[in-house]
Amino acid sequence: MTSVKEFRVAAPATPEALGRGRFRFTDAYSVFDWGRMPDPIPRKGASLCTMGAYNFELLADAGVPTHYRGVVDPAALASGADPEDAVVPLAEADGAPVEMAIELTQVPDLAYLGADAGYDYEAFHAAGGENYLVPLEVVFRNTVPVGSSLRGRMEPADVGLDLDAWPDGAVDLPEPIVEFSTKYEQQDRYLTPTEADRIAGVADVDALADLARSVNRVVTDRAAATGFVHEDGKIECLYVDGELRVADVVGTFDENRFSYGGQQVSKEVVRQWYKRNDPEWVAAVADAKKAVADRDVADWRGLCADDPIALPDDVLETVSAMYAAGTNAYTGGDWFDAPAVDGAVDAVRGL
Repeated sequence: MTSVKEFRVAAPATPEALGRGRFRFTDAYSVFDWGRMPDPIPRKGASLCTMGAYNFELLADAGVPTHYRGVVDPAALASGADPEDAVVPLAEADGAPVEMAIELTQVPDLAYLGADAGYDYEAFHAAGGENYLVPLEVVFRNTVPVGSSLRGRMEPADVGLDLDAWPDGAVDLPEPIVEFSTKYEQQDRYLTPTEADRIAGVADVDALADLARSVNRVVTDRAAATGFVHEDGKIECLYVDGELRVADVVGTFDENRFSYGGQQVSKEVVRQWYKRNDPEWVAAVADAKKAVADRDVADWRGLCADDPIALPDDVLETVSAMYAAGTNAYTGGDWFDAPAVDGAVDAVRGL
């Protein structure tokens, strides 16, 4: 199970073939790599499943290979049907789905060998062979919004901007940029192209970057057509028989950053709320992540001296409406009983 979605296996992957499974999207959320936070956000899971399925079908239309098989029809699921017999295209679902059907690849264990040796990627790839989930996240950026980690790692000139310092607001990039970060390490870290190439195994990092650019184009075009600005996002990929396919889920308000009318419409809203309202916990997380570098352990959470507070009811309601209204607007559907996106976004501004 991931921190926000559950994993169901119908037929496991083998060294020779992909398997079949499903994601079940929950209303849980995670910020700052913490894992499940104290309280769920209503309708979030169905929003992410619906938006993710919509984007996978856009990618299929654009000729981009993915692991997507369809969604599980919620009406059939409620009637007791076998979920594998209820897989349909999104347009045929009777209501907003919470389960997505996918192809499965092998995900070997990634052993931590200690502070000096790091993670054992050689053993990971020996076990994965020619059918495995690439242990990287491929990040693409169209803008550098407030809160982007890139501001702390690069200067404006490094990304082609003629600026002496980062401005207070979001700034558009001259061309999208692609970066690589770790996927299965306890603490995410950005990688040089050489490091990414080693960690990717037999998968080609240039092909991964090209795939990310293709996904970015599809999502950016759809966002622009529906009034959103697509700022950044990421993909994960599987490698099978020499082919890369987009995996996990793409183009949602958790995986990507969108804005609408200059206001963030993504999980970034919750991140920024915690920075303003629970700075002690945010600082404790940062301190724990720094401290783990000096210890022979991988998990920083045990070193964190604080726990996050819960979101107040009014914040939960506002963020829930953001997810639901945003999904309706992006997909052009009426999946949720939610306010118009303009009203939902205005409410978010007041948090």
